[in-house]
Amino acid sequence: MSQTDIAVAQTGEHGLKKHEIRVSTVVFMIFCLVAAGCYGIEEMIPECGPGLTIIMLCVLPFVWGLPFGLVASELGSVRPQEGGYYKWVQEALGEFWGFQAGWWRTISIYIDNTSYVILAGGYAATVWDMGIGGEFALKFCMIAIFTLINIRGVKDVGWVSTVLSILVMVAFGIVALCGFLNWGGDATTAETISFQITPEPAEGISDWFFYIAGGISIGMWMYSGYESMSTIAGEVANPQVIPKGTLVTIPLIMAVYILPTTAGLGSLGQWDNWGTDGTSVGYADVVAHFWGPIWGIIFVVVAILAQCSIYNTYIASGSRGFFSLADDNLTPKIMVKCDKKFGVPYVAVLSVGIFNLVFCMFPFGFIIVLDVALLLASYIMVYLSAMILRHRIPEEEYIFRIPGGNGFLKVLCIVPICVALFAFFVNGSDYYAGGMVGILTGPVLYFIWRRRYGGLTKKDPVAFVGNPRTGLAVGDTRRISFLLLIVTIMNIIALLFEPWYEGWGTEDAWESGDYFDGILEAANVDTIVGTIKIILWVMTIVCAVACILLYLLSKKIEPSVEECKAAFRKSCDAISDKHNKELQEMELGISAADTAKEAVNEATEAVNEATEAEIKPGDEE
Repeated sequence: MSQTDIAVAQTGEHGLKKHEIRVSTVVFMIFCLVAAGCYGIEEMIPECGPGLTIIMLCVLPFVWGLPFGLVASELGSVRPQEGGYYKWVQEALGEFWGFQAGWWRTISIYIDNTSYVILAGGYAATVWDMGIGGEFALKFCMIAIFTLINIRGVKDVGWVSTVLSILVMVAFGIVALCGFLNWGGDATTAETISFQITPEPAEGISDWFFYIAGGISIGMWMYSGYESMSTIAGEVANPQVIPKGTLVTIPLIMAVYILPTTAGLGSLGQWDNWGTDGTSVGYADVVAHFWGPIWGIIFVVVAILAQCSIYNTYIASGSRGFFSLADDNLTPKIMVKCDKKFGVPYVAVLSVGIFNLVFCMFPFGFIIVLDVALLLASYIMVYLSAMILRHRIPEEEYIFRIPGGNGFLKVLCIVPICVALFAFFVNGSDYYAGGMVGILTGPVLYFIWRRRYGGLTKKDPVAFVGNPRTGLAVGDTRRISFLLLIVTIMNIIALLFEPWYEGWGTEDAWESGDYFDGILEAANVDTIVGTIKIILWVMTIVCAVACILLYLLSKKIEPSVEECKAAFRKSCDAISDKHNKELQEMELGISAADTAKEAVNEATEAVNEATEAEIKPGDEE
């Protein structure tokens, strides 16, 4: 048996195979999950202003990207298992909240993936006149190719991500080099160079909110995804390479965003014309203007490859979310089916491709409006879980622990939670309403699927006590009621904040093009606002009534509060014990693989020594 053969380690539950993955491969995969280039930042520049864009790119890593990268590294080091963030929240907050975080982030990834397919088609359309049929054919090929790559396993996904990441990094390194070499521009661009903070002078706090909102959702989106690699930890022979790779990737991504953007604005200028459509200015124009038009075509190809690289890795991440939920009997069991040859949950992978194929011809604005709130909600759950697990898991079990003590961890988690809550409202009433509809699918589907498939109670009815009167876990009606209370309170805040913020019915009101990424620009703005207002009011009333009814019902059908707390603690302890058992099995597997490698090395050395002894000159005579 060769060393290459040993790289494929044990086969886990449901036939899921483990692979030997290097730290460098993890770095490139996380780079694809989070960044894959600067594409998207172009939209921030005219909305926020060039100065505010650079400030946000420098500040957001420290209040959003870096905290989550560190938290994901800490939790990934102590709980490296298939499902990642879903399992972290489940252990800290229980089955119900674990499902919410897992469902919200998984659906967010499905939506994200569709947006990358849409963007790839849009970039191609800026250079080649393909028509609707040609654009769909390109998107279909992209979906089919990378779905097949994912069915072959994590190792192939990592190899493709490595190649594409290197191409993207080199391309944006060239942009930064070209921009800094031509700093100050030339005769045609020098006058357009400016690093003014905002597009127009901000006259009040609402103006500052408006300009920050113009880029904060994109900026947070650009610095999100550090946790996504954690969902495939169960397929990595030594999952400790994931937190190591995360720590390396954080400063790398900051450099890839900040340096080319600063260099481009300082050389090409024209900040008010930056964007992603064919008539706008972008990173490709920096090198095309100073070094020749051929670079424009090259960068369109790079842009498409960048979307492919993100799409490739997010298929792996998103499909494993459904796999883990199905493994806990919280989604259809068909999602755990694995290919016998490659050991990949192929049904879950195919579900991503089918979803993307159905929605890839929808407008980008329609797709992304549901994504932001789901992403933010799942991240808040992970931050809360990190603080809880820090007190629950013994210090000696952490391989990587964020320095500074529990107080610093709380600051590191609370600050981005506040940023996320701020972003919920300043993204606009359209994003808020669409996001809340997405969030409410969580408790609805939990109620349906938990009753139908049995949840964790089906695995262990003693450790995970069920309520026979509801078909849910003990105390779940109170938890659903509490979630509806949170949504109701946030909706009331939105109904007070959004009319002031967006200037409903005033001369300074948002225009129709400011809603839903401009896809309803031809519609009457009063009609758009009126529809959003009705949706918010209906949602608020329904959530408030359901919250009260469920709370009153829980008093009759649930055990006492003390019994519910005892059942909750018992289930959390059972989850922790299960995770510890999996870690012990994983360590034994790594140890066995290392022993096998050593045996092969020793055997190889013995064969080499014997061969050398046979062909000594003295022996030949």
